[in-house]
Amino acid sequence: MSQPKEPQLPESEIPESVARRQLIKSFGWFALASAVPFGVYEWITKSPGAQGIKRPLRKVLEANEQVARTYFSNTHLVPTFSVSEAAKKARVNGYDGLKSPIPDDWQLQIDHPSGSGQPLMLPIDAIKALPKHEMVYEFKCIEGWSQVQHWGGARLSDFLATYKLGTKSGNGPNPDNPADFYKYIGLETPDKGYYVGIDIESAMHPQTLLAYELNGQPITAPHGAPLRLIIPVKYGVKNLKRIGRMFFSDERPRDFWAERGYDYYVGL
Repeated sequence: MSQPKEPQLPESEIPESVARRQLIKSFGWFALASAVPFGVYEWITKSPGAQGIKRPLRKVLEANEQVARTYFSNTHLVPTFSVSEAAKKARVNGYDGLKSPIPDDWQLQIDHPSGSGQPLMLPIDAIKALPKHEMVYEFKCIEGWSQVQHWGGARLSDFLATYKLGTKSGNGPNPDNPADFYKYIGLETPDKGYYVGIDIESAMHPQTLLAYELNGQPITAPHGAPLRLIIPVKYGVKNLKRIGRMFFSDERPRDFWAERGYDYYVGL
């Protein structure tokens, strides 16, 4: 599959969220240049690239990931709030993957890991038929803002168990047999304009949802209708809107912002 290209927008049309990300990265490079000796800085800037960032800096992010993985646990839940504390109007941020209309014939496509056989195609009603869970938590953006939001949907772990997905045996996920799990879930929008890779441990976390409601109402197009990922143990960049395709792999799937120099794991 060829990699989608980002549209080249005139400077006046660059979305505010993208401009903020560029500014944050610029300040990061300035801080780095101020904090280290010139020789070290020059060595870093002349180092080969690795997924949108210089290799030494990528190694630092990978080390941070290993630290984060050591304290991750399904028993560690993010704090939740009462419905009355949720924002009446949830903030919208980022339109990558949402620039085309919602397909009239939208279905969730789940590919076989081997690439053989027809993909499983499921309508939104198949997700709504699963036990519904509501959650009010603090959605956190990697840009620094946060907001208490109220989401509803099915647990991703329930979805995987019902359809016997995410395992090499084709059986339902069994936490007592971690070797049977694929290491990652890949998700992408129908137009392939946005895509993320999620470690299986975070996907199976009890607070991770396939969400179809916001504030008790069907989610709208800017928020990722008809189905999106809500994963409270990750920053917002991993909360993919408008899921079109899901697949499983032991290799890291492509990740939109990791390819542009950000952390792949992005755990809280």
